[in-house]
Amino acid sequence: MPRQVDHDSRRRTIAEAVCALADRDGLEGVTLRDVAEEAGVSMGAVQRCFRTKDEMLVFALTHVSEQVAARIRRAHGLGRVAAEIALLTEGHRAQARVWLAFAARAAVSPPLAAVLRAHYAEAHALLTRLIQATGDDGPDAAGDAAERARTLLALADGLTAHVLIGHLTPHAAQAVLDHHLATAPAR
Repeated sequence: MPRQVDHDSRRRTIAEAVCALADRDGLEGVTLRDVAEEAGVSMGAVQRCFRTKDEMLVFALTHVSEQVAARIRRAHGLGRVAAEIALLTEGHRAQARVWLAFAARAAVSPPLAAVLRAHYAEAHALLTRLIQATGDDGPDAAGDAAERARTLLALADGLTAHVLIGHLTPHAAQAVLDHHLATAPAR
């Protein structure tokens, strides 16, 4: 009797392999052969799960996006959510490298760009709701909250790159984020 394969589990295993390779070598180091070896499966198994390399990369980015989004949703408070988006902690450093590798590739890959746009839209909506919850009830509170959320999202995302290239330490990046949150106008 043939062995039953859990395709969802195998796809997640392959996505983790893609991320491990991207962390070590960037996305240019991701080949089907290397992914199969890293995942401990045959190349045929990879090809049965994903028709193309691009399909595999989109799935891996979606997998990472879901992990980050879940952590963001569990965070409490605007500052904590922004810090989670920025991936500033040592424990998130590998994920931050993978995220930036995918962001760079998304500049020339419409399918990857679509995944990132969806992730950023979700993060923006969450930040907007958190800012609105501060109680600002001015005449254009919703517009102001959306603009402040857009600014905070761009700042948090940019801090990721600054930390990874060594321009800022994680502590200094957190201080920038804290300063922005403390000095951002309520309106």
